[in-house]
Amino acid sequence: MKIMSVVGARPQFVKLAPIAHALQAAGHEHVIVHTGQHYDPMLSDVFFRDLGIPEPDAHLGVGSGSHGVQTGAMLAQMDEVLERFWPDCVLVYGDTNSTLAAAVSAVKLHFPVAHLEAGLRSFNRAMPEEHNRVLTDHAADLCLAPTEVAMRHLATEGLSERSVLVGDVMTDVLFQVRDAVLAGGTENPLADLHAPDGYYVATIHRAENTDDPERLREVVQALGDADRPVVLLAHPRVRAKAEEHGISLDAGSLVTRDPLAYPELIAAALGSAGVVTDSGGLQKEAFLLRVPCTTVRRETEWVETIELGWNVLANTSEEITAALTRPAPAATEEAPYGDGRAAERAVEAIIAGVKPR
Repeated sequence: MKIMSVVGARPQFVKLAPIAHALQAAGHEHVIVHTGQHYDPMLSDVFFRDLGIPEPDAHLGVGSGSHGVQTGAMLAQMDEVLERFWPDCVLVYGDTNSTLAAAVSAVKLHFPVAHLEAGLRSFNRAMPEEHNRVLTDHAADLCLAPTEVAMRHLATEGLSERSVLVGDVMTDVLFQVRDAVLAGGTENPLADLHAPDGYYVATIHRAENTDDPERLREVVQALGDADRPVVLLAHPRVRAKAEEHGISLDAGSLVTRDPLAYPELIAAALGSAGVVTDSGGLQKEAFLLRVPCTTVRRETEWVETIELGWNVLANTSEEITAALTRPAPAATEEAPYGDGRAAERAVEAIIAGVKPR
């Protein structure tokens, strides 16, 4: 069977790695399309190298832009890519513009679509990611859900007959990288901070936290007032927004570094006192590493991290400060995101559940 993966952003590269390995092990043909949604090499190319992912078969090179411009640029090229490679199934990942564009293009041309990480819901329609994931689930022929909660959401929307619980593929690769880091394979890139009381790792990138200068200033101020150094791994877009509005990203406890390669990110998180983020993926990675997480959002799709006490939602400066300094969470052996074999199950579900065109 020929399966086409369409990816374009950091979390998707992480999810792609175990899928690529599982498809190769099962003897299926795999076509990889990189949309270029994340154009910085530290957010793109190094993930392919560090995670052992084959080079993309096609690169759309769309770069940055508004949601409409970016999605439209992908749509303008996907038809030709689909007709050139003629896959039996198009596999899309998560909730980015790349996901929606690939799904829309594929269904219009009657190629079967499978959606990995289906069923996640924030129930916040102000988030562009929420629109992307809902529309993709309803367009897909097969919904591959990571959790029981996601399966319930799909059932509520009438999609249970086309949904399969496979687990979370990010767990697969996270466990592999974690074990390699703990075995000494990757040094902590933030060890040079020489912070005797530890440090926090931060990533802030969502539009609701960065587009409004007053909101960005509030978040930056809260991180600058932290009780330990906060290392912000700053996406180029965040740097540009801060510079545009005259906001210093290096003030008080806040220091800025470039984004890290995935193994380095895991090493940095393992060595930290906690994670501060608005990223969906990093919330879950922190939980799997058993590192306390503070999420600068009003809701999260990964409700299990909240319920088990390893993640706290925080928005105001006071909430962020309180979350960072909260007592350590209670230890847990719960494994809501699977056992590290989700990619194998996803491939099996695609082969069994998708009828080639």
